[in-house]
Amino acid sequence: MISIIDYGLGNINAFVNVYKSLNIKIKIIEEPKDILNSSRLILPGVGAFGYALQMLKSKNMIDAINEAVLVKKIPILGICVGMQILSRFSEEGNLSGLKWIDSNVKSFKSDVEVKKYPIPHMGWNNINIKKNNPLLSNLNSKSFFYFLHSYYFDCNKDSNIVATTEYGNTFTSVVNLENIFGVQFHPEKSHEAGSILLKNFASI
Repeated sequence: MISIIDYGLGNINAFVNVYKSLNIKIKIIEEPKDILNSSRLILPGVGAFGYALQMLKSKNMIDAINEAVLVKKIPILGICVGMQILSRFSEEGNLSGLKWIDSNVKSFKSDVEVKKYPIPHMGWNNINIKKNNPLLSNLNSKSFFYFLHSYYFDCNKDSNIVATTEYGNTFTSVVNLENIFGVQFHPEKSHEAGSILLKNFASI
C-alpha cells in the first residue's frame, strides 16, 4: 500500500484519484507513527522550500521520516518541493534540507536568460533518461511531464542522476539513491506518463 504524507502541502486528492484508477490501495497519513508503519511513502510538495520544512517540523515528522527512510529503508518518492528538500541546501531562503542526497537547489534566475525562458518553468517538458531505473519502467525520453518550479535540483553525483530536463540549462528531473527517489515534475498532473510512473513506484 502507498502512504502519502499529508503535512499541509501537495495535491493529495490527485494522487488518491490516480491510484484509485490503477486499483492500487493508498492511504493518507498525518501522524509520525503512521510513517514508520508504511511500506512506501510519497512526500508531495508545492510552494516554498522553507515552508515545506517548517510544516514537516511543526507536525513532528522529520525524525520519523529520517528513521523510516534511513534506518528502515522504506522507499520514498519526493515530488517537486518534496524532491528539493532531499538536498543539502537551497538558495530559496538559504536553508538546509534533509541532506539525504548530495545536491543543492538553485534558482533559475542565476542561469537562465529570462527573456527566452520565463520563470517559473511551467508546463510540459520531456525527460532525458540517463540510466535504467525501475521508477521509469515503460517510459522513455519522449515521455512528457508537467512542471511548475522556479528553483531546480543540482545533483553533485552523476550516479544519483536518473534523468535530466532542459530549460535554459540542464537540471536533474529524476534522482535516486538506494530507496530514495525524487522527481521535479508532478506525476499526478502528467496524465498517462505520470500514471505509469506512480504505478512503477508502487512495485518498487
